[in-house]
Amino acid sequence: MTLPITLRDTPDGCVLPVRVHPGAKRNAITGAHDGAVKISLTTPPTDGRANEALIAFLAERLRVPRGRIALLTGATSRSKTLRVAGKSAAEVQAALDL
Repeated sequence: MTLPITLRDTPDGCVLPVRVHPGAKRNAITGAHDGAVKISLTTPPTDGRANEALIAFLAERLRVPRGRIALLTGATSRSKTLRVAGKSAAEVQAALDL
């Protein structure tokens, strides 16, 4: 699938905009929303658990350690920005099948 996602390369990796849908039936990438990757998570949005689940989900899909993914903005919002260290925007796009 080719989606209009605004991934940006940075000196140490890339920046990935994400729109999260917590409390979904299954964990999945479900499309795009305003230039961000739309991700559904089964975890409810309480006590930061959805943020932890998002990082774990992306780490598994990108095949990187969780420590290489950092939440930059949106800790309490559905719209988030993540930094993925050690992967270019093209590599992230390919790994997430965007």
